[in-house]
Amino acid sequence: MEGPSATKEFCPPDTSESQLSLRNVVQITVVKAQDLKSIKSDTSITLVRVEYNGVILGDSSKADVSPNGMANYNFTTSFEYSTDGPNSWVDIAQKPALLTVIEVLQKEKKQKEEKTMPLGQAVLDLLPLLQGQCSFTVLAPLYAASTSPSESLHPEAKCALEVSVCTKKPLLSSSQLSDGNFLSVTLEAAYSVPEAFVPTGPSQNYMACLQIPALGKKEVPLLFMNGILKLDGEKEPLPRPKKWSLANIMAPGALNIPNSFILGGPYEDEDGELNKTKDREFRIQAESMKRIVWDKERRCYLDPAAVLILKNRIAECQYWPVEVCRMPVTSSSKGKTSKADKGDEDRQIFFHGVAYVNMMPLLCPGVKRIRGAFRVFPYQDSEVLEKTKRQQSVLRDLRPQMGLIKEGSGTPGTNSSLSRAVPSKAQREDKEKMSREQEFNRRTSNTTKIQLSGVAEEAASVTSVSLDGKQYVEAGTFLVMEIKLDKALVPKRLQEELTRRVKEMIPPRPPLPPRTGGAKKAVEDYHNHVASIAVAILSEYHELFGKQLPDQGATDHQTLEEQRRQLNFELNSSGKYFAFKEQLKYAVVKIVREKYLKTTAFETQEQFQAFLSELYVYLVDQMHIALNQLLYEEAASPAPRIRMTDEQLWLFAREAEVNKDYKLASLYHQQRIAQDQHNIQYWLDYGAFCLLLEDTFKAQECFREALSLDPHHVRSLLLCGIVAVMLQHYEEAEIFFEDACCLEPSNVIAWTLSGLFCELQNNNIQAEMAFREAKKKLQVQQARERSISGQGKKQISATSVGSSSLGPEQPLPEGVPDGSAKELPEAGEELTLASVAQEEEAPASEAATEEPSPVSGHSKPPCTIFMKAVEFLTEVNAIQFVRMALAHELLSQQGGPSSAYYLALARTCLLKEEFSKCEECLCEAIRIDFLNPDVWAQKGHLCYLRRDLQEAKECYERTVSFVEDAADMHFVYLRLGSIYLEDKEYGKAKQIYLQACKSSASCLTWLGVGIACYRLGEMVEAEDALSEANALNNSNAEVWAYLALVCLQVSAQQAPRPSLKNTACIPGGGRQLEAEQCYKYASKLGLDDSALLQELHAAQQRLGFGDPSL
Repeated sequence: MEGPSATKEFCPPDTSESQLSLRNVVQITVVKAQDLKSIKSDTSITLVRVEYNGVILGDSSKADVSPNGMANYNFTTSFEYSTDGPNSWVDIAQKPALLTVIEVLQKEKKQKEEKTMPLGQAVLDLLPLLQGQCSFTVLAPLYAASTSPSESLHPEAKCALEVSVCTKKPLLSSSQLSDGNFLSVTLEAAYSVPEAFVPTGPSQNYMACLQIPALGKKEVPLLFMNGILKLDGEKEPLPRPKKWSLANIMAPGALNIPNSFILGGPYEDEDGELNKTKDREFRIQAESMKRIVWDKERRCYLDPAAVLILKNRIAECQYWPVEVCRMPVTSSSKGKTSKADKGDEDRQIFFHGVAYVNMMPLLCPGVKRIRGAFRVFPYQDSEVLEKTKRQQSVLRDLRPQMGLIKEGSGTPGTNSSLSRAVPSKAQREDKEKMSREQEFNRRTSNTTKIQLSGVAEEAASVTSVSLDGKQYVEAGTFLVMEIKLDKALVPKRLQEELTRRVKEMIPPRPPLPPRTGGAKKAVEDYHNHVASIAVAILSEYHELFGKQLPDQGATDHQTLEEQRRQLNFELNSSGKYFAFKEQLKYAVVKIVREKYLKTTAFETQEQFQAFLSELYVYLVDQMHIALNQLLYEEAASPAPRIRMTDEQLWLFAREAEVNKDYKLASLYHQQRIAQDQHNIQYWLDYGAFCLLLEDTFKAQECFREALSLDPHHVRSLLLCGIVAVMLQHYEEAEIFFEDACCLEPSNVIAWTLSGLFCELQNNNIQAEMAFREAKKKLQVQQARERSISGQGKKQISATSVGSSSLGPEQPLPEGVPDGSAKELPEAGEELTLASVAQEEEAPASEAATEEPSPVSGHSKPPCTIFMKAVEFLTEVNAIQFVRMALAHELLSQQGGPSSAYYLALARTCLLKEEFSKCEECLCEAIRIDFLNPDVWAQKGHLCYLRRDLQEAKECYERTVSFVEDAADMHFVYLRLGSIYLEDKEYGKAKQIYLQACKSSASCLTWLGVGIACYRLGEMVEAEDALSEANALNNSNAEVWAYLALVCLQVSAQQAPRPSLKNTACIPGGGRQLEAEQCYKYASKLGLDDSALLQELHAAQQRLGFGDPSL
């Protein structure tokens, strides 16, 4: 029975002195019990006992039970909450309060005291107090105690306790709530356990433990005890409830945590080991064999400091140890026990093993849960230290406490005085039944301990444990467990829900005129020929008789007849009549074939004459329609021409570059320039593209064309200097770099490139001066940014690449007008330089802010002069200068290379197809900053080019799930979508392509949507998407091919395929001509996808049309 809260109250933290002076007390009020008669029908008097953390808080007064089973207690008790005391966050999170209803039996005649008997027990979860609630009321289900001779509960029984809980002030502050987290660990079972685990012999306590940070640096052990050894049989049911880590509870049903279940799931979806297809049979077999079952959940609140420590430790070491062991249960007999028994039996750890849980998935964006199977290995200190960087065993540290645990007891601190009065049958077993093998091991261990001392004693114990632990490997033992967080350690982007209909996202554009085919097209052609002949005859009439003006009045009938005879004579004598007839002949033949479907000779003359009569009437009617349209209707306006924007052409060019279709990329760059030949940025982009192709001379032409438009454009000057160096025109290069530094003295990139050039000329002194000047300018910019940020103004971007990449119509940053160096605020600059004068001689890395920590999740922009230069040079594909700048960056980093350094070097290697070196750089970049989406995107590109599509898929999915976008998200979307299509995950492909369409639509993004919709059978959306792709680029053969497939499929759905005998039907529902035209364009444009071409041919042969050659 669930217990939903009746009331909830959230209290903001009160920091007033009076409130802070009060003790924080948790008050529990048991209001009443309901339906007690369903547990025991003759119950008359009861009381309720409240217990928390092993301490009885009090008993209520006796209350009579009404005939309907209700008892009013109105009993209030409390305990004091303290962050450092016995009832802290740790206890509140994982220890519930126990509410026991006790029946007071009637006195017998000679009896002095009243007898009591436990009737039922309820569990009260106090976790809402850590979730911001100051008070709440619940109906806690009441379960019958196993010790009471009660009749079974009825299915409709609703026995429960109404309980209210309140505190004087919130247990956690608002910052602790927002920045903290809740972690829960569920240990389900250990499968394929060693053969030495047998249910006979002395009682054994099967335990598991792991340690997590909870209160800052203080770690809390989560101990799972009292695992149940089950023999071969049926698998554990799913779903099944999770259980509290309580011992000696009298009502077994109260152990189940409300609304918390173990759901299981496919092995392939798990995060641990043994999740491959080859492991499936072993897992299924192991789950029905001998096993140890816990099904327990332990919870813990992590304060903000603990959350940070948790992230740091996972980043430092991805494997966390979960220790398992078996300990003999100490007998609760009052007999004397020898010292050897106390020192060895109670404290010896047997079968000490460890499972290494990979926690790294918790650092993926949005991941809050990991669940899986983890192999158990023997516990060896050296191996654990190497894998987990932990030097001490948690179980060994807890061994003194666990040695005090007697048979039948539970976790320390959760014992119950009531439950001690009702021992189970297993608790009455004695240690005298120990097997000879265990007795021999115990005596051997005792002998060893007598001979050894200190460290040697501990080493011998570890060796003995390791020998036992090896049986885990021989048996193939594995743990199944779940680790869950309330909030993800790395937040995931909240993606806006994408609309399913493609039409809602397609921008409005003028409709294209419909292209008719078949009979309709034949009739329209006939109309056009009639109109053309009519215009020609009218022109001939005007030549013979002149134009009739309106004010001349009507012409009499006799005159008109005379003019008609003269016109007929002129047309016949000149041969024009015959020409007009030949012109109409082709149109009439098309009507006969397309509309009347007459392609063979008539059988009889009567049929032929009847058809001629019908055709004549139809042609005359259509002639009148055509003449009326000519005289009274205006001609339709031509379809407007679609003009691409600058942003679209730039995107299309970048797509073609990435896909290595350089011919198409060059065409798009040329189209940009053709639209606006006076735009400097267009010329610079085209020049950078030429550098990518290593066409230095053409790049020089482009950069000089840009410089001719604005001689004071600094970016153009720098690029002209770079090209001059590549062409070994060093004198020209020196002029360009010097001019750039003079025009804009505050430009960090200009000074840095000038220094690299001087170093290339072996002019080390001049190079050092240029680098020093660049560092000064960078310090000035950073100081200015900090000043503006401190005043609450909008922070200026630390990247100065944009300052040199702006067009002539845009102002330069930092208040420096283009080409006006004399107007710089020199006084302000001197003041700023004075404040940082002591840092002039420092290396470039010291001028930078600190590299972000691995758990920050924020990749800061480049903050050294060389990384700024690298960013600029990478954009323009100046690889030679990039390597020079990276070499300086490597030397200037005192604490080692940064993630930005490795990322830039990886991009350079990828551009040169040096895949092995690129992979090494990316591994280092991930190690330094694993939350940088650009690094994961770059690794995805590397794997994609290597055709390691599964690895690329994982990298791209991680990149997309980050809150911050990578720099090249468009290509991440495109390549991830193509992988989904290749893996036949069409739903995911559609969503990722739609996301790409929303951010930056192109022909390829809409093509991806169209392919995904086509594969999903969504033909309307597929046609819409493919039409949009065709509108953006009508020279893509793949688009035409899929349009042909869509037309074939739609035509097959609209009209059934005609039989071979019924040749009079038009197959395809009117889409035959469209399918044929699309196929012709796909073939003409050189479709090179053999699989797609084969699919298209198969569809054409199946439907009987679409290919003119059929």
